[in-house]
Amino acid sequence: MGLLDLLSGGAAKGLRKPKNIRHGGRRLSEILEAHQHFCSGREGGVRADLSAADLRLADLHQANLTGAILAGANLAGASLKQAKLGRADLSGADLRGADLRSADMTDAHLPGANLTEAQASGIEFFRSDLSNAILERANLRNTNFRAANLKGARFAGADMGVTILRETDLDGVDLSGVDLTTALMPRGYRSASATPQKNETSGAKAADTEG
Repeated sequence: MGLLDLLSGGAAKGLRKPKNIRHGGRRLSEILEAHQHFCSGREGGVRADLSAADLRLADLHQANLTGAILAGANLAGASLKQAKLGRADLSGADLRGADLRSADMTDAHLPGANLTEAQASGIEFFRSDLSNAILERANLRNTNFRAANLKGARFAGADMGVTILRETDLDGVDLSGVDLTTALMPRGYRSASATPQKNETSGAKAADTEG
């Protein structure tokens, strides 16, 4: 049984349409429409506040959620493919197994968010806050983490092929079991596992010299 099966109670379920989801007594489709007006400066516009909303398996494909408040929202298994989430607040959000492919999350706030096994290839995470976020076993191929805050983030087992990590501080980041061969790393970066090897090599050379 996969993660999505567990999230949906073990039964095969399709994505939920915004018109069939309610939050705070309003349809999600209405909240999204008002947010669209807010983003474009039109009359009647209201910033979307979806804090702690139950958005499991929600169909938010290409949704405009720029600057929206989604702190603590449950987005497990949701489709956010090609969605606009720049400057959105996703602090502590549950994004396990979510489809975030090619989403724009520039300057987004995701401290403590859970993206375990998320489909997150091609995402723009430029300058985003992913401190203490969980991205274990996530698909992060071709994702841009340049200048992002990754302090305390966990990437164990993630697919990070051709990932951009330039200008990113990786101190304290858990990259165990991650193949970084094709990733674009910060200048001068050396993994924690590579440091002892270097010392051992240096020690061997010193021993040969003494001998």
